[in-house]
Amino acid sequence: MFEFKTLVDLQITIFLMLLAGYVLTKRGLLDTSARKTLTSLLVNFVIPCNIIVSFLIEFNRDILRDTLAILIISVGIQILTPLLGRVLYPGNDERRLAVLRYSTVVSNAGYMGNPIVYDLFGLQGLLYASIYLIPQRIVVWVAGVSYFTDAKDKNIMKKILTHPCIVSVFIGIALMISQVQLPTAIVKSLTYGSNCVMTISMVLIGSILAGIELRSMVSKTILWYSFVRLILIPGLVLAACRLAGVSPMVSIIATMLAGMPAGSTTAILAAQYGGDDEFAAKVIFVSTLLSLVTIPALCLVAGIA
Repeated sequence: MFEFKTLVDLQITIFLMLLAGYVLTKRGLLDTSARKTLTSLLVNFVIPCNIIVSFLIEFNRDILRDTLAILIISVGIQILTPLLGRVLYPGNDERRLAVLRYSTVVSNAGYMGNPIVYDLFGLQGLLYASIYLIPQRIVVWVAGVSYFTDAKDKNIMKKILTHPCIVSVFIGIALMISQVQLPTAIVKSLTYGSNCVMTISMVLIGSILAGIELRSMVSKTILWYSFVRLILIPGLVLAACRLAGVSPMVSIIATMLAGMPAGSTTAILAAQYGGDDEFAAKVIFVSTLLSLVTIPALCLVAGIA
């Protein structure tokens, strides 16, 4: 399926790119304004290119079966994680509880997961990852903000249907089913845009981590959250995959994506809506750092199980 050495090399590469973002920010070469620009570029162009490219493969019955399987798994995760968030973090104040619940539901599977899956499994793996992320992206819009505020957004459905990542999934599905051959220039443009996703994503996350005060970073609450996010949730997903008899590739990808660290939007929303943004930044930092060890371990266990 994949070589473990390839995954280890990839994790080292990710660490070096995170380090690049960290150093650039500490030296004042990548500020808040630049991060906003990178985020906008990533969400509105690079990731959509990445998603569309993932659908440019030959469509067959096995792929249909596996895409349906990983979609069902992802929906199950989006049902399970809010329930876990309600019962696993007693004793925390409301501001911290909002951070813990949100980051249990919303992982960094988009920014960090897609590049890893693509490097390990190619376009077919990226296709499955893109399908996996549909329910999470919907939940971010429908329920994500509700953890930090009681405000109701009347335009939620419009935001979902017009989000660049969701639109690109619709475009990709249409291209895959119709098997329309796009002009070479368009395919190359999409591919070049797609190839930027790993670099920009990791540099951006490294830049976010650079804004976190390292002292008193680790606490029992954060370590417990990291266990839930990085080990408990993917462990439950792996068990479910094995019981359901899904294909090895789907099992590994679903397990790995389920074990991604806290989403970088956690700190952004916490700051915007009066949550504990400092605590959120610590959650992101610790879970991201630990994931450099747990993700290879999860892949190894999922590949052997």
